[in-house]
Amino acid sequence: MIKTLEKSARTEDEAIALALSELGLDRDEVSVEILERAKSGFLGIGAAPAVIRVSYEVADEEPVKEAKPVKAAAKAAAAEDVPAVPADEPAEYAQIRQFLTGLLDRMGVKAQMEFSPRDNGGVNVSLSGSGMGAIIGRRGETLDAIQHLTNYVVNRGSEKHMHISVDAECYRSKREESLTRLAEKMAEKAIKYKRSMALEPMNSYERHVIHTALQNYKGVTTSSTGVEPNRRVVVSYVKPEQPDNKPKSREWA
Repeated sequence: MIKTLEKSARTEDEAIALALSELGLDRDEVSVEILERAKSGFLGIGAAPAVIRVSYEVADEEPVKEAKPVKAAAKAAAAEDVPAVPADEPAEYAQIRQFLTGLLDRMGVKAQMEFSPRDNGGVNVSLSGSGMGAIIGRRGETLDAIQHLTNYVVNRGSEKHMHISVDAECYRSKREESLTRLAEKMAEKAIKYKRSMALEPMNSYERHVIHTALQNYKGVTTSSTGVEPNRRVVVSYVKPEQPDNKPKSREWA
């Protein structure tokens, strides 16, 4: 049986990533039809998101099984080590938990969730458990898509925007450490060879990490070039200023 799912986003690639994340499928398991291409507009006027349709094959639906008794379902949940939801959990946490639980169930992943407040009034969500590799995806692309979806759903229709950061097995902090080491390595090469070094394409968050890591690094400067999704950071060598050895004119009283 062939089913379809339509998604819209700022770019075609982002819309495809959202659809794959929701379905829990890989790119080669679906066919993609672009219904509307993204339009940037002029000064934001006339801009329009990309709209895509993803077609995928599913097995024929099995007959509906009788619901398990409440006690049996509770025992099954306990057997799977599913953590209980705190009775005094804030409403915003409960909304995030409900959405993420449904999304991860569609992906066939069980995860424990820990919430903590952010300095700016947002929320950090930390996921842990087996199968986190599928949650993170290549270079964190699936994790970014999940975070984007969570922010969109939770903040939709709300007057106050709450930034939600979704992490899995501390991937983001480990990725930041890796990017910082890469930035310093490229800076050393730029200084050694006295030339500019271009890094691989990165998303805006990863580019920000690179820029921050080298903002006070003596001898280099950073800039971004290209367009999404191929925008990248360039680390450029800065020639040191030569001291002025010219004789100064004598001042007469």
